[in-house]
Amino acid sequence: MNDNDLDVLGPIDYLVVEFPADRKPDGSALPLLIDLVDRNIIRVLDLIFVRKDADGALSGIAIEDLGFEGGVDVTLFAEAASGLIDRTDLEEAAAVLEPGCSGAILVYENCWAAPFASALRREGAQLVASGRIPVQGILAALDALDASS
Repeated sequence: MNDNDLDVLGPIDYLVVEFPADRKPDGSALPLLIDLVDRNIIRVLDLIFVRKDADGALSGIAIEDLGFEGGVDVTLFAEAASGLIDRTDLEEAAAVLEPGCSGAILVYENCWAAPFASALRREGAQLVASGRIPVQGILAALDALDASS
């Protein structure tokens, strides 16, 4: 990447998704991820599938080896490897996955926010805090509000 690319870069996020030990991922979410890419909402930088053994060891799984059903084209994701995910990131992912489960680690650029972020950077602004509220947290807060009414 050159300086011009960095100037128009959107915020970069990551997520770790755990799949239950008793169920193999079927790939049904991948077409939705492809749609986000096709509409330039996000750009997938890294997508790594892993499995955590019962003893806690983490091993990588090639996306082609997952055997997704329904003819999901995994080419886009098989090539998503920016190198941003390092061994420390894999160890942190292993810490949150339950033994026997598989998971996916996704690093993506929020393309939709790139013009906004670029304008803020030109103004000298910088991001000083960020976060995400899990759906479960929102539901619990709404339940608490209902209970107090």
